[in-house]
Amino acid sequence: MIVRTTAEITGTDRDVSDGSWRSKRIILAGDGVGFSFHETTIEAGSVNEFRYEHHVEAVWVVEGTGTLTNLETGERHPLGPGTMYLLNGHERHRVTCDEQLRMLCVFNPPVTGQEVHDETGAYPPPQSVA
Repeated sequence: MIVRTTAEITGTDRDVSDGSWRSKRIILAGDGVGFSFHETTIEAGSVNEFRYEHHVEAVWVVEGTGTLTNLETGERHPLGPGTMYLLNGHERHRVTCDEQLRMLCVFNPPVTGQEVHDETGAYPPPQSVA
């Protein structure tokens, strides 16, 4: 059994930020459960582009408002509490944040916690975890 709080993760290497978003990585690949689980906040007024070429991500919005844009099709979706989106096609996407968003995210395969977004917005291919 694993029990963790966001309070104990805050300020550790599991608490990753780039200035406009922050990801508290609660479950990681090293935990050996086949997925990673994160609490992510995105700052109001920010615009962020992402693409997870090697991962599938499910996102559940619990606070805030914004817009999700599929950059491949131009399709736009409002974001607010109770909205879920699944990036099962590795879509390049933009999150425009009106009110600070707080989201709960699941990645498969799991991230290690050390990934950084490359110039395309993607994380590198997963590495096996010993």
